[in-house]
Amino acid sequence: MSRVLVTGAAGFIGSHLSHRLLDRGDEVVGIDNLNDYYDVRLKHDRLARLESRDGFSCQRIDVSDREAMASVFSGSGVERVVHLAAQAGVRYSLENPHAYVDSNLVGFVNVLEGCRHNNVQHLAYASSSSVYGSNRTVPFSVHHNVDHPISLYAATKKANELMAHTYSHLFGLPTTGLRFFTVYGPWGRPDMALFLFTDAILSGRPIDVFNNGQMRRDFTYVDDIVEGVIRVLDRTPAPDADWQATSPDPASSSSPYRVYNIGNNEPVELMHLIETLEKCLGMTAEKNMMPMQPGDVPETHADIDDLERDTGFRPSTSIEDGVGRFVEWYREYYGGRAKAEA
Repeated sequence: MSRVLVTGAAGFIGSHLSHRLLDRGDEVVGIDNLNDYYDVRLKHDRLARLESRDGFSCQRIDVSDREAMASVFSGSGVERVVHLAAQAGVRYSLENPHAYVDSNLVGFVNVLEGCRHNNVQHLAYASSSSVYGSNRTVPFSVHHNVDHPISLYAATKKANELMAHTYSHLFGLPTTGLRFFTVYGPWGRPDMALFLFTDAILSGRPIDVFNNGQMRRDFTYVDDIVEGVIRVLDRTPAPDADWQATSPDPASSSSPYRVYNIGNNEPVELMHLIETLEKCLGMTAEKNMMPMQPGDVPETHADIDDLERDTGFRPSTSIEDGVGRFVEWYREYYGGRAKAEA
C-alpha cells in the first residue's frame, strides 16, 4: 500500500488512474479545480464514482494556488505523486495563453516544491507528444531533440520536463515525465476528436476533418495509458551511470530523471478512425474537409522501446476494440443522462 497524490483526479486520465490505484489497495489523495474548460457535469460524475470508494479523498484546489498546494502536501503524508492537472488543448492555447502559464508553469512549480519539502519518493507527471513539435523523424523517440515546439501548450510541457530535471539535479527528487499520445476511451474529454465526432454523428451534424483527412495519430486507449503510468510509478528512477555530458541523452540524466513515451506504437489514419466509428455507430458521417489547424501536426508515432525495456509493458488495445468500448459508454452515459433530465 502507498499513499498517492493524484492531481487532476476528476479528469479523464486522473479518474481512471485513481480507480486503478484504489483497486490495488493504495490510498488516493485527489485534487482538482473542476474548471469549466469542458462539461463540468462530466467531471462531477467521474468524481462521484470515486468518492463512493474507500481510500479516496479529494479537495477542490487549483494547482496554481501556492498556499493551498503547500497545505495539501504538508498535511497528507503522500509518498508518491502523479501530476496530471494541467490546462489541456493545443488550439485553446492560441486563445487563452495565460491559462497555460498559470496551470502548467506556476502549478508545476508548486507541485515540485511540495515534493521537495515533503520527502516525496517519486514524482511522475504528464508531458505530451506535442513536445515533438516540428520534428518529422518518426517514430518519435525520447532520445530525439525536442527544442522546436509549435504551440504554447507544447512549450509548457517541454518546460515541465526541464523544470523536473532541475529539481532532480539540485534536490535529488526522482522524477519521470510521461509523453502521452492521443488518449481516448470511456469518460473521455469532450474536446477530443473521437468525442466530437461521435456527438456530431449522433446529432446529425457534419464533422470537421482537418488536413483533408491526411493525418495519422497514435491513438492510445486509456487503460493502456493507466497501466503504463502504474508501471512507471512503481519504478523510481536512479541516475543513469552511462549518461555522458559530452553527448547528453535527453531521456535520462546523471540525476534521478527519466522521460518515456506512452503510445500505442501503431499510428491510425484519421479516415480509418472515422470509418471504425461509423461501423460502431451504424451511421455514416457527413464530412467537412478542412485545412490543417495552427499548432497541429500531420502525424504522431510513439517509439516505446524504452518503456517496454524498463517496465515490461507494451500497449495492446486495438483501435477497433477501443472505439467500440467508447461508443458503448457514450450511449449508456448520455442516454442515461437524457432520461434523468427528461
